[in-house]
Amino acid sequence: MNEEKLDEKAQGARMRSNIYGFLSSMFREEITAEHLQQIKSPVIKEVLSEMGVQYDIFSQKDQDQLLEDLAVEYARLFLGPDKHISPHESIHHKRDDGDWGMHWGGSTVDVKKFIETAGLEYKQEYSGMPDHISVELEFMKEAASREAQAIEEKDWEGALYCQKMEKKFICDHLIKWIPAFCDKIISQSKISFYGDLAEVTKKFITLEYKEINNCTSEAERQVH
Repeated sequence: MNEEKLDEKAQGARMRSNIYGFLSSMFREEITAEHLQQIKSPVIKEVLSEMGVQYDIFSQKDQDQLLEDLAVEYARLFLGPDKHISPHESIHHKRDDGDWGMHWGGSTVDVKKFIETAGLEYKQEYSGMPDHISVELEFMKEAASREAQAIEEKDWEGALYCQKMEKKFICDHLIKWIPAFCDKIISQSKISFYGDLAEVTKKFITLEYKEINNCTSEAERQVH
């Protein structure tokens, strides 16, 4: 593989890592001023634009009021105390063994084992459940970042390992529940911000699922 192709592959993995990181931060907590700045960054604006999203939230002059409105909407959608959309896989992933629909279901345990087997650790301050959408997306951010580093170092076995790990996690977990979770947000959001975020997330995960088989082919050729 020539250097130009190598750089293109590494940049692609870095871009995927950045998108996963962005989406993870959006779902992790209420939107902050730092999050709004992140959305304004050229990379994120380009990604959103390509997926058909042009946020109009910046036309609201009073940023403090905007952040307050978004915090209320985040709590209503994801936290409760009234009926809300739990951002945890075990609630939405319809498993054949029937162990779903409640917190700490079979999917939670599976995700916890997967992340720990991959050699990644939870942040010390994290006290939530392993199958929260922000945790799963953060895991994919780290996996894609490791893939990019392996490609840059021409460590094709390492790159292939990362790609296979990403493929399994997407197929066994992300695609099994995130599109359905996003559909619920789209139907229940009162502020376009979260409806648009859900639309982008659904499109990205679906695209990742469709393209994941192509990701492993180049590394496999280099290894063999």
